[in-house]
Amino acid sequence: MEFAYDDRTVELRQRLEAFLTECVLPAEPVHHEQVLAAGDPWARPPVMAELKAEARARGLWNLFLPDARYGAGLTNLQYAPLAELTGRSPHLAPEALNCAAPDTGNMELLAEFGSDAQRERWLAPLLDGTIRSAFCMTEPEVASSDATNIATRITRDGDHYVVDGRKWWSSGAMDPRCEVFIVMGKTDPDADRHRQQSMILVPRDTPGVTVRRGMTVFGYSDAPHGGHAEIDFTGVRVPVENLVGAEGTGFAIAQARLGPGRIHHCMRLVGMAERALELLCRRALDRVAFGRPLAEQGVVREWIAESRVRIEQARLLVLKTAWLMDTVGNKGAHTEIQAIKIATPAMAEWVIDKAIQAYGGAGVSQDTPLAALWAQARTLRLADGPDEVHRASLARRELRRWS
Repeated sequence: MEFAYDDRTVELRQRLEAFLTECVLPAEPVHHEQVLAAGDPWARPPVMAELKAEARARGLWNLFLPDARYGAGLTNLQYAPLAELTGRSPHLAPEALNCAAPDTGNMELLAEFGSDAQRERWLAPLLDGTIRSAFCMTEPEVASSDATNIATRITRDGDHYVVDGRKWWSSGAMDPRCEVFIVMGKTDPDADRHRQQSMILVPRDTPGVTVRRGMTVFGYSDAPHGGHAEIDFTGVRVPVENLVGAEGTGFAIAQARLGPGRIHHCMRLVGMAERALELLCRRALDRVAFGRPLAEQGVVREWIAESRVRIEQARLLVLKTAWLMDTVGNKGAHTEIQAIKIATPAMAEWVIDKAIQAYGGAGVSQDTPLAALWAQARTLRLADGPDEVHRASLARRELRRWS
């Protein structure tokens, strides 16, 4: 296996590193102050529009899409080190590059499964960054880690479908620019358990759609990902043309959408851990306790060394997974996708926790990015499937090798 980045990746990494250093990191405190001034935790402050314009001017836009018709045409292996860099500022950099969830997954879904009309109506403005979108799958009344539990109904009525149900943790729905929801529900409860579900596009302003409340994540709005909402769909009528794919394909489409989403999260988590380790090292060198720098304390050195080992292990597994997705496809990389989804959030959570410990009270305050980084890493042990589901599935696959 070749470990060196190719020429295009090297060139894009240099441009992206410069963008982060010159624009994104200095914008973090500005972004925070503008959100506070707006008085709305889900507001999109002016500095974000400035970052997006600068990213486009530098050719750093839609890097995540491997289909050159829509994005940069990068392979997963080429995109991995770029996504890792955006993880150093996960609340600003991905959105600035139009590479933030849930829009990335929704764009991939529309690019692969959407009709020509759906791509023209919704994919084009998403690619342009003029609108945002939401993904509505999880429900409050059922264990949504098993997607076959989904209870929302999508019922055919002549030339329309009628959507009824309640969703929550609908990523992207709190963004004021969110104009379309991709909703998963059951079209045929009597079909095979994996053929009951369908996906449908619901414009936000459709009668019967009620955004009940925004959901916070450990008290954070998670606004750069569009926020998360609890939403009621009551007698929501949309044209049959809004169905994505065919009836009964919703479960398969969801799985196809979640694979790339999982590895994108893991790519960024490596970058989050790298930033935490940098902050840990800077703190250890600058802070004196009991007459000597923290860097001379044995336990702190153990944290630093162990952090480096864990980051490198996770990065290599993520890169191998990206390479497999490029060479044998997402199904062929299924085992590795599950493995990184288990290992990488836990790694990042551990490294960030040690950095928080080194900073003491400052580590859990708003004066460092560490508390927000930890909240995001911890959340990703639930998002796109909890650890336990991935472990159970991975164990079954391993056992089949010997049965």
